[in-house]
Amino acid sequence: MSLLESISSPRDLRALSRRQLEQLADEIRSFLITKVSRTGGHLGPNLGVVELTMAIHKVFDSPRDPIIFDTGHQSYVHKILTGRAAQFDNLRQRGGLSGYPEPAESEHDWVANSHASTALSWAEGMAKGFRLSGEERTVVAVAGDGALTGGMAWEALNDIADNDDLRLVIIVNDNGRSYTPTVGGLANHLAGLRTDHRYEQTLSLIKRSVMRMPIFGRPVYDLMHGFKTGVKDVLAPQSMFSDLGIKYTGPIDGHDITALTNHLEQARQYPGPVIVHCVTRKGRGFLAAEQNEEDRFHAVGKINEFTGEPLSASVQATWTDAFAEAMVRLGQRRRDVVAITAAMLNPVGLGRFAAAFPERIFDVGIAEQHAITSAAGMARTGLHPVVALYATFLNRAFDQVLMDAALHRVGITIALDRAGVTGSDGPSHNGMWDMAMLGIVPGLQLAAPRDQARLVDALDRAVDVDDAVTVVRYSKERLPDELPAVAHHGEALDRVDVLHHGEDATVLIVAIGQFAGLGLAVADRLCSQGITATVVDPLWALPVSGTLVGLASSHDLVVTLEDGLIDGGVGERVEAALRRIGVPSRVLAFGVPKQFLSQGSRDEVLDEIGLTAPKITLAVLDAVLGADDASGVSRQRSA
Repeated sequence: MSLLESISSPRDLRALSRRQLEQLADEIRSFLITKVSRTGGHLGPNLGVVELTMAIHKVFDSPRDPIIFDTGHQSYVHKILTGRAAQFDNLRQRGGLSGYPEPAESEHDWVANSHASTALSWAEGMAKGFRLSGEERTVVAVAGDGALTGGMAWEALNDIADNDDLRLVIIVNDNGRSYTPTVGGLANHLAGLRTDHRYEQTLSLIKRSVMRMPIFGRPVYDLMHGFKTGVKDVLAPQSMFSDLGIKYTGPIDGHDITALTNHLEQARQYPGPVIVHCVTRKGRGFLAAEQNEEDRFHAVGKINEFTGEPLSASVQATWTDAFAEAMVRLGQRRRDVVAITAAMLNPVGLGRFAAAFPERIFDVGIAEQHAITSAAGMARTGLHPVVALYATFLNRAFDQVLMDAALHRVGITIALDRAGVTGSDGPSHNGMWDMAMLGIVPGLQLAAPRDQARLVDALDRAVDVDDAVTVVRYSKERLPDELPAVAHHGEALDRVDVLHHGEDATVLIVAIGQFAGLGLAVADRLCSQGITATVVDPLWALPVSGTLVGLASSHDLVVTLEDGLIDGGVGERVEAALRRIGVPSRVLAFGVPKQFLSQGSRDEVLDEIGLTAPKITLAVLDAVLGADDASGVSRQRSA
């Protein structure tokens, strides 16, 4: 029986010797490599926190002492140590283990934390709650993978510094990376502490001297802290954390279980906030990950567990690939085009642009709010910034889009990767909110291209707009085959492409973006039932064009298909436009319901919410036959 098989809860760690703990760390790494290589997931970050997570659970009493991971993709080892190892065969799959902390899975998961830079606010609020109720609990926040580059983390630190009696331990998992090497002043600060050999040598000498003193407990902690503060001020004058007024200890070797345990135990005993700075190596223990300088296997699909090579080589380009190629061409054509990423240079496809135009790429860290307002500032100087984000992360910067960019009528373009249902990363990562959210922004123009040619067209037009916010959204899926128009109506923002023309059609199918192919499939099925339909695609989905409203008014039934929320979506806006001009056309809107969607593959999620050709066709047939209410917007239903 392996040591790992004997671990069913964190308390099992406390009986293990140092040698057994080191053996367990090796077993956990082997387990992670084997399991995640078969399911896909965040491998590199978790290989880097094996000893750190073990030490946390050895010192603190979970779940009584809450442990909050920021970001939550570092929590795989935590899940293993809290009795969920047997569920890893179904990691990130339908009905399986979440890739993030999930309170519904275990009492050890206090927060479903999957967007970065929020853990310190959660932890500070919980520590205040325990203080008010008189409970002697310690809250632990593990901040890593670039989470401290987010502004919200610094808002929390500012507040924590003003509450010196909170029982709160902040563990900085410093691996120097988010997806790729972390950038900015904070990264430079941590790198200075990691690499100053004089500091480490002097600290070692002080430690040996102090440990010979007959003093125990908090006095030793305070004395050591005082020594370290003085040493850093002389040798590495970057003591930012201490300058905030928060106790600081470190840097510590994040793979030395004994050192970690000692420092964490001292921090646990201190009656106030403490920052414990741990230096770890992302991808540790898997040679292929350690040698991968791009992202240390931050997130992988199914791979060979020995070589790290993908098991299924992709031969079809993705939307991200198409965006990457289009950006390089834009950069060559337009010297005023610059690109901004929020710590996701390669995942959003800006790596090629960075290589071609290194002086025109800006990585601002995990700081989407800053990215948008910084872009607005660049636009004021005559540049045209393209801010590339995952669609779900734009939620964090809505106020900046509204008040800093749109209000000031600056020309910035926002490229939203992973728009629509994404699936396996769970409810927090579906890019389903953007169209409904952005639809209320005055002057904003949003394109949802259906294929690569339309993506290029949309970007070309977007960067030519210098007095409004433009947005281009697209899926994370493989690029579909080109879908040429058979005709079109209107021009520029008002242009609507006809993808299929049904003779004497009474049904108009408005297919948005990636759902163009779905619209054609529904039209084919309706035709087999004797009902003709015309399928159109408005490249610029927002604002709803007058051309589209005119086409809709000439059909008895309008069916809208969108990979976003129904509430506030394009379907509702088409229906409202028809109502304003007094046209009684019915609108049957299909999209994502207003709920948090369970994890699963994209196809599984779309099937569950009724966004498949068979289910949509049945609903349309019911509507044509008069089964639905003849007025207003009919919501999509499961069939």
